[in-house]
Amino acid sequence: MLILAIDCSTEWLGVAAGNAGALRERREHVRQSHSERVLPLIDAVLADAGATLDDVTGIAFGAGPGSFTGVRIACGVAQGLGLGRSVPLVGVSTLEALADEAYAQRGVKRVLACLDARMREVYVAAYERSGPAWREVMPAAVTRPAAVASPPGTWFGAGNGFAAYGDLAARLALPAFDATIEPTASAIARLAEPRFAAGEGVDAEHALPLYVRHRVALTTAERARGAVL
Repeated sequence: MLILAIDCSTEWLGVAAGNAGALRERREHVRQSHSERVLPLIDAVLADAGATLDDVTGIAFGAGPGSFTGVRIACGVAQGLGLGRSVPLVGVSTLEALADEAYAQRGVKRVLACLDARMREVYVAAYERSGPAWREVMPAAVTRPAAVASPPGTWFGAGNGFAAYGDLAARLALPAFDATIEPTASAIARLAEPRFAAGEGVDAEHALPLYVRHRVALTTAERARGAVL
């Protein structure tokens, strides 16, 4: 199976191609330029893998939570490529991908994944490694940093939410954390592969983002009242 994986959920753009045994990945710090760079990066990664779009048998994408625009771009590009070639899609939680990348880099099996959600909030979830898979201990949520609580036990903190709110790890009494770990396209591909094998891929029109936060702006009347998100 040859998986193409795309992630645009943060300021980084990541694309990977291959399978868990042999993945090629490219990453670029594009800030807000995902839409301009994603297709050229797809071409480059497929070339690295010695493949073309016609060789792709499954497309995975970072479904969120994360940047609203970035998540929509990843989903839209995956839908377009999948629809044109009748290739199944799998959307992968970027917080689970963050946990998987923490495991790949640090070998940790209990991860409190935390991404900066802007607007003085964070996206957070907790995952525990069970064999080759992850068990969701705390589902993805968006909340104020002061309201974040970790499940009982010892957890490793991962993600830029710990950089955006420097006192968060100390308040949660985490013994260790790494704010530089990001969700990656390789992690998305690794998590998607068993789902494709289990027949969980969906048609392009049924692939949807995972926003968690459903509102990103105030109405004019709400702003006039001094409301905040």
